[in-house]
Amino acid sequence: MTKDNKIIPLMLLQHSDSAFPSGAVSFSWGLETLVNRGIVNKADDVQAFLNAHLTARWASLDRIMLVHAHQSWNDPDRIAWLDTLTEAQSLSAEQRQGSRQMGAAMLQMHCKLGTKRAKEISTAISEGKLYGHVSVVQGVLWRALNFDSYQAQSMAAHGLSTAVLSAAVRLSVIGHEDAQRIHSVLLPAVAAALQKPVSEPEEAHSFAPQIEIASMMHEMDEMRLFMN
Repeated sequence: MTKDNKIIPLMLLQHSDSAFPSGAVSFSWGLETLVNRGIVNKADDVQAFLNAHLTARWASLDRIMLVHAHQSWNDPDRIAWLDTLTEAQSLSAEQRQGSRQMGAAMLQMHCKLGTKRAKEISTAISEGKLYGHVSVVQGVLWRALNFDSYQAQSMAAHGLSTAVLSAAVRLSVIGHEDAQRIHSVLLPAVAAALQKPVSEPEEAHSFAPQIEIASMMHEMDEMRLFMN
């Protein structure tokens, strides 16, 4: 086992840890609106919400863009195309903005860490050449750190799961024990999603209407803890 192979698992833990400043802590991805309206008010509701997000949005859209960005991490034109497709498939403004802002937060940290391509992508966003959606940014940056495709996908799914469950805890819908139980229950579904063949980018799609509508309604809430 080479020195790099010994370090990579430790780096993977570092970059997938909830303490890594990825920006995820600021977003509920529509959960806050559903909690405010009493639609999500118990652990089973949170589990259903997270399962819907993982299967109807992440697995069918974000995962696909991440994998293709990982494969094409050093091809600026293809990265820009994948980024534009992600923008087009994100229906609600708050989902689009949240994805871009989380991508920007990741880039800011990776620029400070000196990760390959981080500054180049950040400059392209500043110049209006990229939107900087998080799934595309994840694919490029994690490939630059020599994480393989399966590791990158696992990190992204884990990050989404912990972000949503953390939001549910802060919204006082569930406690930490429920959060861990939900995470454990959904692991087989995540593992199954990771085993599915990756579609072509043109086939990527998202169909989570309740989540999209909740995100659209979020700006009308008088009290908001999260950005979406």
